[in-house]
Amino acid sequence: MARIYQTRSWYDQLSPSLSELEFLAMETYASLPEEFRKLTGDIIIQVAEFPTEEIMDDLALETPFDLLGLFEGRGIAERWNPATGDGPNRITLYRRAILDYWAENEETLGDIVAHVLIHEIGHHFGLSDDDMARIEESVDEGPHPGS
Repeated sequence: MARIYQTRSWYDQLSPSLSELEFLAMETYASLPEEFRKLTGDIIIQVAEFPTEEIMDDLALETPFDLLGLFEGRGIAERWNPATGDGPNRITLYRRAILDYWAENEETLGDIVAHVLIHEIGHHFGLSDDDMARIEESVDEGPHPGS
């Protein structure tokens, strides 16, 4: 028996392009509180398909799908001692890894992009992955509306 999918047609839908994902990241950044954005300074937000071979080697990644985003530069805590040749801080989101994560989890693409972007901005503020995990756990364990 033939069934017709009535809720949405995916026949002509494509996954978001690099530029569409970058636009989503920029919208996410623009929606952050202004005080927070001011603290980030001149940070570059970009999207790439995958990390470079050099980044994969530096981080000892097994596959390019292991990295959703990367902060490169000197965090606020390190900026008091500028080194020559320092460029602007940069956050790169990796499109293919994000789309792969999206396909395997029950989260919206917007939520994933926001989480990765905020996580990488956390590195700009000098937070470690462990620091951010503790913050996220405290938010998850905190009071919830209606509790």
